[in-house]
Amino acid sequence: MNRLGRKASETLIEMAPSADGEESNGPLCETLSTAGSEVPSSSEGLSSTETTLLIPDRQVIDKRHQSKDSIFFRDGVRRIDFVLSYVDDLNKEWEKKLERRKEFESNLQKAGLELETEDKKESEDGKIYFVKIHAPWEVLITYAEVLNIKVPIKENDIPSMVENPLDCMLTPFRLPEKVMHPEPDYFTAPFSKEKQELYLINDESTFFSPSMRNRIVNYILTRCPYGTEEGKKKFGIKRLLNNGTYSAAYPLHDCQYWKKASDPNCDNERYTLYMEWARFLRFYKEQPLDLIRKYYGEKIGIYFAWLGFYTEMLFLAAVVGVICFLYGLFTMDENMSSKEICDPAIGGEIIMCPLCDRECEYWRLNTTCESSEYSHLFDNVATLFFAIFMGIWVTLFLEFWKRRQARLKYEWDLVDFEEEQQQLQLRPEYEAKCTQKKKNPVTQEMEPYLPLTSQAVRFCISGTTVLFWVSLIIASMIAVIVYRLAVYAAFASLMENAQTLQPISGLLTPQLATSVTASCLNFVIIMILNFIYERIAIWITDMEIPRTHMEYENRLTMKMFLFQFVNYYSSCFYVAFFKGKFVGYPGAYTYMFNRWRNEECDPAGCLIELTTQLTIVMAGKQIWGNIQEAIVPWICNWWGRRKARNNPENLYSRWEQDHDLQTFGALGLFYEYLEMVIQFGFITLFVASFPLAPLLALMNNILEIRVDSWKLTTQYRRPVAAKAHSIGVWQEILNGMAILSVVTNAFIVAFTSDMIPRLVYYYAYSESDNSPMSGYINNSLSVFLISDFPERNKPKTNTENFVICRYRDYRYPPDHEKKYLHTMQFWHILAAKLAFIIIMEHVVFIVKFFVAWMIPDVPADVKAKIKREKYLTQKILHEYELEKLKERLCQGDKRATEKEFIATEGRMELSRAM
Repeated sequence: MNRLGRKASETLIEMAPSADGEESNGPLCETLSTAGSEVPSSSEGLSSTETTLLIPDRQVIDKRHQSKDSIFFRDGVRRIDFVLSYVDDLNKEWEKKLERRKEFESNLQKAGLELETEDKKESEDGKIYFVKIHAPWEVLITYAEVLNIKVPIKENDIPSMVENPLDCMLTPFRLPEKVMHPEPDYFTAPFSKEKQELYLINDESTFFSPSMRNRIVNYILTRCPYGTEEGKKKFGIKRLLNNGTYSAAYPLHDCQYWKKASDPNCDNERYTLYMEWARFLRFYKEQPLDLIRKYYGEKIGIYFAWLGFYTEMLFLAAVVGVICFLYGLFTMDENMSSKEICDPAIGGEIIMCPLCDRECEYWRLNTTCESSEYSHLFDNVATLFFAIFMGIWVTLFLEFWKRRQARLKYEWDLVDFEEEQQQLQLRPEYEAKCTQKKKNPVTQEMEPYLPLTSQAVRFCISGTTVLFWVSLIIASMIAVIVYRLAVYAAFASLMENAQTLQPISGLLTPQLATSVTASCLNFVIIMILNFIYERIAIWITDMEIPRTHMEYENRLTMKMFLFQFVNYYSSCFYVAFFKGKFVGYPGAYTYMFNRWRNEECDPAGCLIELTTQLTIVMAGKQIWGNIQEAIVPWICNWWGRRKARNNPENLYSRWEQDHDLQTFGALGLFYEYLEMVIQFGFITLFVASFPLAPLLALMNNILEIRVDSWKLTTQYRRPVAAKAHSIGVWQEILNGMAILSVVTNAFIVAFTSDMIPRLVYYYAYSESDNSPMSGYINNSLSVFLISDFPERNKPKTNTENFVICRYRDYRYPPDHEKKYLHTMQFWHILAAKLAFIIIMEHVVFIVKFFVAWMIPDVPADVKAKIKREKYLTQKILHEYELEKLKERLCQGDKRATEKEFIATEGRMELSRAM
């Protein structure tokens, strides 16, 4: 292909392609080429008061006739790749900020970027200056090589997959082909300035997509110096934003989201995304992942791909969960335990021991009739099946996601990205704070490093801080437990004496009232601690000075997840594994802090309380999350635009419209992943107690996809495009939770539900052949002689002169020689529980690992395509080098020897053979 010649000597910045070296990782503008620069100097920059702008080789454009909704400079030709904004606040720092801006913008121009400033008089509020940045072709090709950006070399000739005959059934869920695949599929290769003829460059202005352009400009902005302060060289737009020199830095959306741009050169991708993806009425449609990736970059694209795949897989789990729930609903009338509890002749005659000291009275078992019936919804044989099913489902989800991810890596040119990531993501903060340097053993070049002693001190401070906050969560959970113990007696007394609560006394028991209010209180504490800890986690991660962006995200992720794990799940772990397990027995109760008597479970079991806890925390988190994600940004944007919304388009420019939007920060996706992974924990770790949890998660995620897409498209500034080849450390966290979920669900079925005691009774202790479960309730309750109560525990009144009371345990009666000691049945049940845990864990783990072994991580067709692309790419590159060598030989280049020619041909033959 014949291309316009551009010599390497004409580029504005000389940089080595490797990004690990000192030159490429340090401030970019230290060594600048001054020869042949076509970029206007600061003296040539045009002020915003001028009405015309002269562009070389182009006509004079009248600025007044250009729409301010344009995404181009005033010439209508050069695209705006980035925008900086600032306010001239005349405070004591004003002169220093002015000097920083002057130096920074001068260095940006020396780096080859072109700037155009909009005066504050032309802004909507008359206060904000806007600096528009354009990256010319020379800068783009230089940094495309530095960043190892892959570009098209040949259209993909691999035939597409065979049509699925069932695809016609999925037509209602499909999007138009132009939306799903906005670009043809190409074979790609890393860009090189010396091989421009090799690439499919039809138009320089559109060869690099806007997301690639803003990624390149952001790379320059984060490394460009702006002066020396306190003897240290300062650089990077992040520091300038933090110290108030600039108020914002962002790439532009390409148009308004509710209508297409009037400029025919605009792609209107934001409008397409809004119409086809970001509206809730499109919730049943597939996601345009290729368009999301093209507009927002691979990192955001991979998040929505994962979220969409997770939601699809939840559909199967939700269907099975609903079936298990319906089984419990339809078999409620057949549940012998609740029948006996509700029977006046059985449950009405069983007198239970008081649930608290002194204030609580004796009570009849049939008062818990309704709660025992509802507990059967979740505590039945289907619970065991669903727990095993979810252990296998989570493996299928993770394995099939690996395959989906491998396909995306190929389609999005991310196959070799892992290696470049290590090179390119050295954080500017690391370079700025690490003043000492040492030789890299790989590159043999000097690079900054953090001494081991400094690392050790920082890690100690970090670890201590995290440990303190985890301890604070545990302390808050203990406070909630104390609340439960302290208010139970108050609820019991209130419900007994309040006539207005009598109609619902059967349903709203003191246990349930205590559980619901404690769950709500726990949720409020969770939200408060989250709000504070998020800021602490960012601060201590910054203090550690991680070397690369990946290290930074991984460390922050582990800190936040550890905290969130303890914060959200601690109360569920308490109800599932501790409540009612260390109660003692009447006359010898155990006490917390020697003051508050430990809680007992309902006679029907603790599972219904775990369900209540899980529902409140999970549903509350989802509702609060959607309020935070959608309503709060909308209100903030409405408030910020309340003056400008009546302005005509020609007075409210594209850069001002985007400036008034919310910022999608560097940790924006981090919080999205964290929210979904915490939800994943709820539907896997405790799913045996609540089969409807996957259905709640499915409904939330259908909404979540549209809320996230809506806020990203309409409420936030366009994020800087970033690359990612996977979901990162979250994959390992999900794997860990999948393994832990098998253990927790096995323990829930064994120790929290009443299934194992019922099965032991059914097979070993039942006395009726016709109705094996009859008599189970009487068998599961031990007898206590009221006269054995110590004064501390004895109720104040015993109006009906009861002699004995019953309590939930397996102990000998008072007239037995082993008075109040555990019976043999207790040990049989304990052995059965432990055996069940071992058997269930081994069965599920064997199936999980077998399924994981059977399903390859990379589909066979993707492997073949990767090999085919590598082969063709090498072939094209070798043929190109051979042609160049022939040209040099024909031109009489003495350096192009015949041996070199033969070696090149031999390399091509070797490549073909391989």
